[in-house]
Amino acid sequence: MAQRRPELVLQRRPFGSWLLGPAGQSPRQLRIRSQLLLTTFSLGTNIIGASVVFVLMVFVLPGPPANHELQLVRAIVFPGYFLLALLVGAIWSTRYAVRVTSWVLEERPATRQEQIATLRLPLRLTMIEVFLWLLATVLFSALALIFQPDNVLRILVTTFDGGIVTCAASYLLTEFALRPVAARALADQAPPKRLLAAGLSTRTVIFWAVGSGVPVAGLMLTAVLALIEKDVSATRLSVMILALGTVVLVCGWLLTVLTARSVVAPVRSVRNALTVIGDGELDVTIPVFDGTELGSLQAGFNRMAAGLRERERIRDLFGRYVGPEVVREALASDSIGGEERFVAVLFVDLVGSTELAAVRPPTEVVQLLNKFFEIVVDEVDRQGGFVNKFAGDAVLAVFGAPAELPDPAGSALQTGRALARRLTEELPEATAGIGVTAGTVVAGTVGDLRRHEYTVIGDPVNEAARLTELAKSVPGRLLASMAAVDESAPAEAAHWKAGEEVTVRGRNRPTQLAIPS
Repeated sequence: MAQRRPELVLQRRPFGSWLLGPAGQSPRQLRIRSQLLLTTFSLGTNIIGASVVFVLMVFVLPGPPANHELQLVRAIVFPGYFLLALLVGAIWSTRYAVRVTSWVLEERPATRQEQIATLRLPLRLTMIEVFLWLLATVLFSALALIFQPDNVLRILVTTFDGGIVTCAASYLLTEFALRPVAARALADQAPPKRLLAAGLSTRTVIFWAVGSGVPVAGLMLTAVLALIEKDVSATRLSVMILALGTVVLVCGWLLTVLTARSVVAPVRSVRNALTVIGDGELDVTIPVFDGTELGSLQAGFNRMAAGLRERERIRDLFGRYVGPEVVREALASDSIGGEERFVAVLFVDLVGSTELAAVRPPTEVVQLLNKFFEIVVDEVDRQGGFVNKFAGDAVLAVFGAPAELPDPAGSALQTGRALARRLTEELPEATAGIGVTAGTVVAGTVGDLRRHEYTVIGDPVNEAARLTELAKSVPGRLLASMAAVDESAPAEAAHWKAGEEVTVRGRNRPTQLAIPS
């Protein structure tokens, strides 16, 4: 069976189950869904728990047969109290939950006090059920003491043990139903520094005791009652052991599964989100819906993801100013440069930009420059070059530093030819001179400790600038040095032919020109 994609799991089941709905559900939908789940879980667990207790008390556990008075109590008081407790518990729990979560319908962030009250809501709702079960234990035991004292111990232990297990299951299910509400309470505030629920180790011990210790203690007490009642047959003793053993296994399994899922759900959300981040998608946030250490884990992941997004944003902005190659080199080492490298240098300069600025509105000039820079950057990137700087209306591009290229001279020459063609076709209202050369330069960072700039320094840079000035007055507006052509691959060199020798301004030796053939 195909495995679910982690990003889809995060979108469809952000709280670990489809029952809890999506993260973006409206406050009204959230309130209705949560209340339905709370009511269903509360009624279901208490009905099942009370039914099991009644069956064990009346038909399974050893003890003297109930007299007429106790039978009337069982037939009238037990069902009457049970129905009344369900009604009172449902009304009491609903009103309390509505009051605590009133901020949800108001569509505002929870205050710190409301956040704490919301995270403690599962425990408070469970305490209502604990109170009603304790009251049942006291009431039924008192009635048994009045009408048939021999049955007091059996009724007391059965009701008490059944209430503990039922309330523990109800607490875990209530916590599950309130995950989306807890997530909204924690959405706009940092998680509390101290835990608002029992920690994982404490929770594990408590639910082991409730799910295994209490039922096993009840099983042992049954053995004691069987010893006290001398006439328990082997058949009845076997039936009691089988029935109680089944109850112990089911209760232990149920609480273990619920406890495991309460732990696994937040861990799984973090795992799925980490998988998504590992695939390169950083725009990931998971809901924080747990009040234990696992909630701190979820919040820690969100802080980590936010830090990664900020780091990537800074890296992207940094790369826009200095180039992605420089960013990669800077991240790989504390400092860049000071090394001699063979590179090719391409210089592009607009013709008549001063006149354009004088006769056109500033917005049009900026649009023209941006279109010009877009074409230049596109072609330089296409050949693996590095746009070192924008100088007014000119661009200096380097091929072979900081990232090495197999044919820097050929890449620069090919970029020059592509630029000459595209600028003529796509930017006819402006012309630019293009100069290309190659040679050895010093590449590295210059500046102060507080402000660095990556650049290349050497004679090829000056030569490329001078060739650009000459290119402005020749057909095609493109000139290169034969030194660059000689260093390029034969496939690119075939597109060039030698021109005249000139001594450009600022150099004391002649340059053999090359023009496109």
